[in-house]
Amino acid sequence: MPFAMPFPLGAALLAAAAPLLAMGSERWPGLAPCALCLWQRWPYWVAAGIALLALTLPARWRPWALRAAALAVLASAAVAVLHVGVEFRWWPSPLPACLATGAGGATSVEELMRNLAPQPNKPCDEPAYLIPFLPLSMAQMNLIYALALAAFIWRGAGRSRRRT
Repeated sequence: MPFAMPFPLGAALLAAAAPLLAMGSERWPGLAPCALCLWQRWPYWVAAGIALLALTLPARWRPWALRAAALAVLASAAVAVLHVGVEFRWWPSPLPACLATGAGGATSVEELMRNLAPQPNKPCDEPAYLIPFLPLSMAQMNLIYALALAAFIWRGAGRSRRRT
């Protein structure tokens, strides 16, 4: 008899897969994240947590929790839309951290170090490509994945409601 994974656990794993893949792309092949890249990850962690919570809830509440997880994934899609627009220069980024740091007007090593400390080292309007021959940036791939995952979880929540 094959192992049947509970739907909320599968949804949590799929939600956690996106930020884990993004973090892996920082290690290999060494893509640097920008501030908007980092913002896109948080809703996935929230969605994974909500989906895991759905495992513990009574069956009648499970669809509501799963729909909340789907909405959390849609929040990542919303940030991805913003990021794609910034990459195409349709609008400027609202985050001051999206400007890459540099020496700027630093006059000493201490000033230079202060400027470099907490900010990402890549501007948000510079697309990062994971697959060289695929003309989709990481933000564009996240948008596609987030929309597909949100639809999958939402639909799965409806199916789990009909089964209960």
